[in-house]
Amino acid sequence: MAPLFFLHGVSGGNSAWDRQVAHFAKLGYRCKSWDQPGYGKIPAVEPYNLENVALFLKNLIGNEKAVLVGHSMGGLIAQEFYARHPQSVAALALCFTSAAFVGGSDFSRQFVEQRIGPLDRGETMAQLASRLMPSARGRISDQKGFELAVRLMAAVPPETYRKAVHLLTTFDRRAELPRIAVPTLLLAGSDDTTAPARLMARMAEKIPGAELVVLDGCGHLGPMDQPERFNAALEGFLSRRKL
Repeated sequence: MAPLFFLHGVSGGNSAWDRQVAHFAKLGYRCKSWDQPGYGKIPAVEPYNLENVALFLKNLIGNEKAVLVGHSMGGLIAQEFYARHPQSVAALALCFTSAAFVGGSDFSRQFVEQRIGPLDRGETMAQLASRLMPSARGRISDQKGFELAVRLMAAVPPETYRKAVHLLTTFDRRAELPRIAVPTLLLAGSDDTTAPARLMARMAEKIPGAELVVLDGCGHLGPMDQPERFNAALEGFLSRRKL
């Protein structure tokens, strides 16, 4: 079995994947849920760019081939890593994410303003989490998962959050989608307004042989919103692909 590397979102941390790590470890998988540089106790890389974050992940994976499971920002990092180090990837699970975050677009400007603007005006990460996280839930949402998401965002250092939000705006791997040559699962939520299911469906169409699963009633919190259904979808993919 290839090891599973779980990559969290911009508001997350390694604990975002606790219920996935517990589930898949029982199935015999070696699981690693990282803290991206700057999160938890991991020092930030400088400059804080996609190349250096991908290199940090390469050093963690070493000479193995890993299954990368990326949520939101983690899905961007997974795509960036594959583009730079394809020989180190056994499969991809791109979850509640996109193929580009185009800086300068109306969506990009609004996204940044909603997250960095309040910090500039003196709001704390805890206040930001309390205000933003409810809109990231879906209609069918796990309460404990939601509470975890709020705690994780509140704990992100504001300087890291600023760097990570800026990092998102530099990502664009749309041209690479047709060149992805490993088994790929795209997991979306019907209630996700940040990475809408219709956009993820377009991604799936461009990746050869990709599978798309849409979780009904699930919001952008994804693996925290519906942990059991998320686990079942990922487990089914791994089983079908004999990973």
